[in-house]
Amino acid sequence: MEKWFAQRRKSKVLELADRQLMLAIDTVTELENAISAVLKKNVGDAKNHVEKLFRTEEEVDSLRRTIFEESTRGSLPLNDREDLMHLVKRLDVMADHVKDSGRNVLLLLEISIPKELWDAYAEMAKNLVECAKALKASIEKLGSNPVEARALSQKVDEVEKKVDENNLKIKGILLKSDKEVTPSTLFILKDLVESMEEVADSCDDTADYVRVLTITRETS
Repeated sequence: MEKWFAQRRKSKVLELADRQLMLAIDTVTELENAISAVLKKNVGDAKNHVEKLFRTEEEVDSLRRTIFEESTRGSLPLNDREDLMHLVKRLDVMADHVKDSGRNVLLLLEISIPKELWDAYAEMAKNLVECAKALKASIEKLGSNPVEARALSQKVDEVEKKVDENNLKIKGILLKSDKEVTPSTLFILKDLVESMEEVADSCDDTADYVRVLTITRETS
């Protein structure tokens, strides 16, 4: 009976971690949806997507705490537990940066901003989704196929470089937009691009950790 309960606990922790991973990716998708709605001048939809992003981020944060509590009571080996907690914390940080981005989008909804800028942010958001999905696929392959997990983690690096290019492009546009956009709005726009860049950096940081874990899995 004790062994049965231990297995149930282990399964529960992994199920919670899988849900946290899915929800963390959902926050990035909702950010892209919000910016796409802004481009279509649908402020109501944009607000709804940002509010959904906020609710999802809160659940990601709540799951992080629950996973930590459950893992201490479960039968996961110490190394596996530490690896899981590191991944969970990194995903939580990524969702935090997405939330920061969503806050900035909310602040900008009622302000007139050149379409060229929103187009550039939309392209950056699209790349963030691609980056997050590659990370998700990499983590999911970690237990069953370390070689494929490592290859997918390298794809995260490739997409992160595209986000870097988006960042530079947007900042270049911001430099030319001082006559169309007020200084306070420029500040928020700069904060938005930097928080989105932090999302990609968090993805890449997590992918680096996945690569370390693939080596551990292959040598164990």
